[in-house]
Parts: sequence; structure tokens; C-alpha cells
Amino acid sequence: MNLVEQPITDESFIQNLIPQKWPFVMVDTLFYFSTEKIISGFKIKNEDIFSSNGYFQGPGLIENMAQTVALHTGYSYFLKNQEAPTGYIGSIKKAEIIKLPKEGQELKTKVVILHDIMGVTLVKIEVECKGEIIALSEMKTVLAK
Repeated sequence: MNLVEQPITDESFIQNLIPQKWPFVMVDTLFYFSTEKIISGFKIKNEDIFSSNGYFQGPGLIENMAQTVALHTGYSYFLKNQEAPTGYIGSIKKAEIIKLPKEGQELKTKVVILHDIMGVTLVKIEVECKGEIIALSEMKTVLAK
């Protein structure tokens, strides 16, 4: 069940759900949320810290993936009227950057929760741009205690 009726694009609301702050914010829209999945969006700007020579670079895609996981945690805690804890990337099992997106393009990042036990979450991630999968990853994130 999608708990988001319309895309959430309020910049300050989104930024309050994740621990990162400008210029390191790599998510700007919440399209879909359930306990098992989240879909975020991000419009790439030329002033983004990971933009170079007209393209959004690989580290930015990895950060977008991690921030989408953080957005899932943040929104989950928001729904419970609780402050979200800070999380960290515990490991990246695999990451594949297939294609770098251009500045001005929009990313749609889908995270599927595979396991979530005692603050350790294993996820599978796909990043799309213009309907094409451009990056894949499996990550393990850990909540700070």
C-alpha cells in the first residue's frame, strides 16, 4: 500500500527527513512509500557537488541511492511521530553504474527492502533516468545507536 497519495516535493520537508544537508542533498521528491519499498526522485542541477562536465558522476548516484534509503527511514519515523536516527552505509555488496545521467535530467530511484533486522537493513536499488535503468546496487545500512 502506497502511503503517499501525491508526490511530495516540499524541499524543506524532504530535507528534514534525511540527515544530509545542502550541498549534499541528492533526493528532492518522494513518489512512493511502503514498509517494503520507496521511490524517490532527484532533478540534477549543474551546481550539484557531484556534477562535472555536464554529467552527474558515479559517487553522486551512490549517494542518491543511500539517501533514498535514509528517506525511507526518515519518512517511516515521521509517520510514527518520532525523530529519525542517523544511519550509515554498512557495506555496498555490489554497485554497477551503467550510464551517467546529464545535468537537467531526473532520476527515479527505487529501493526494495530485502531484510530489516535490529537496525540493519539490506536493500536492492535501481536508479532510472528517462525510463532506463542506469545504476544498480545492493547495500547494507546501519542505524546509529
